[in-house]
Amino acid sequence: MAHVAVIAFFAVYPIVYGPLTGFPALDVGVGIVDPGALFDAFLPATTFLIAMLFLGLFAMSFDFVSGYTGYLSFGHAAFYGIGAYFIVLVANGKVPGLPDSTPFMVTMLLGALLAVVFALAIGAVSFRLSGVYFAMLTLGFAQVLYQLVRNWDYVGSNPQQGPNLAGPTPEVGVPYVDSLSVALGRLAGDSFENVLGTGIDVSATMTSYYAIGIIVVLSYFAMQRIIHSPFGRVMIAIRENEERARAVGYNVFWYKMAAFAMSAFFAAIAGALFAAYRSSAAPDTTFYFLVTADALIVTIIGGIGTLAGPLFGAFAFEWLEDVLSSQQGGLAPYLRGGLPESVLNADVAGVTFLDVINTVIDGRAPLYLGIVFVLFVLFVPNGLLGSIRDRLGGTVANRLPAHIERYRR
Repeated sequence: MAHVAVIAFFAVYPIVYGPLTGFPALDVGVGIVDPGALFDAFLPATTFLIAMLFLGLFAMSFDFVSGYTGYLSFGHAAFYGIGAYFIVLVANGKVPGLPDSTPFMVTMLLGALLAVVFALAIGAVSFRLSGVYFAMLTLGFAQVLYQLVRNWDYVGSNPQQGPNLAGPTPEVGVPYVDSLSVALGRLAGDSFENVLGTGIDVSATMTSYYAIGIIVVLSYFAMQRIIHSPFGRVMIAIRENEERARAVGYNVFWYKMAAFAMSAFFAAIAGALFAAYRSSAAPDTTFYFLVTADALIVTIIGGIGTLAGPLFGAFAFEWLEDVLSSQQGGLAPYLRGGLPESVLNADVAGVTFLDVINTVIDGRAPLYLGIVFVLFVLFVPNGLLGSIRDRLGGTVANRLPAHIERYRR
């Protein structure tokens, strides 16, 4: 029930977002009230939700191995980058044996399998250590790949900026069946008018959002199924007490290797979706260690070891990014346009309120995200979803119906 509610919310959101932000201003006698501008300032745009899907899936793959085995993979960006670069290089005809016309769904899976191979190689060395040494080893491997890609002329004319996707527009759906596939991209993606006679137009951005969202949901349920299987219970046993898991007969090394490889697979899927929607890949947005840091932050905020929590953490991350930026709506443009000139230019000790907006609000999402991260580590260590589960006494899906029923009596 909880899963259905969350999926329904994200499915309906882009449809109602347009009408909400299009509300006309109202004269209420004592002044003008503009609900459309208010919604535009505080509701995240669909483009930010697409970014949430990339980051959410990547963070879930990070949580899959880090939250359920207890081994923090600080070099997880390497697998995200492999997925992103692989689909771009194939589309640009730079991978021997694979023509540039290879369907995106095929190259995405091949890129994910390539990430699995890299994960097995990195894991074979890194899992000889544990704790901070394991984290540093994975980070070291990722930095090696980052520097390699950043200075490898073969990937593009300017490897430091990364290659652009020059081949066919990536399509999500059934390979080789055009009628069951949709093109991704804000500009080159497919759009539809008056869908099924409902009068609803689906823009290219919305099409990409739904197509990417389907892959993210399928990936989430696949990871959840693994975690709730006997294999997943061994992962949790390793996290809780690795020596005991080994003592009862489990080969913990190969369980950790398999979990690491699976997490790399889904990280590469996230990277491929990111590069397909952006039609490009760059070392600083894929292989760089701060990409893993973003996954760590949203995982801590959402709840490490909860799988779904990182998606909610990513939603909070992107919401804050949207509200504190001026790209589409945002708090700063709302205040600049809504407050009278006398207030904006009010001077206190040589500083106007407009200066405060430009300095403290506009584009300052990283500043406040850092503060939120510190507060969560100090006061909400189990994250959003982890705290809710603690409050309910179990997972939301299992406990919420009983709580709702109790309040109905």
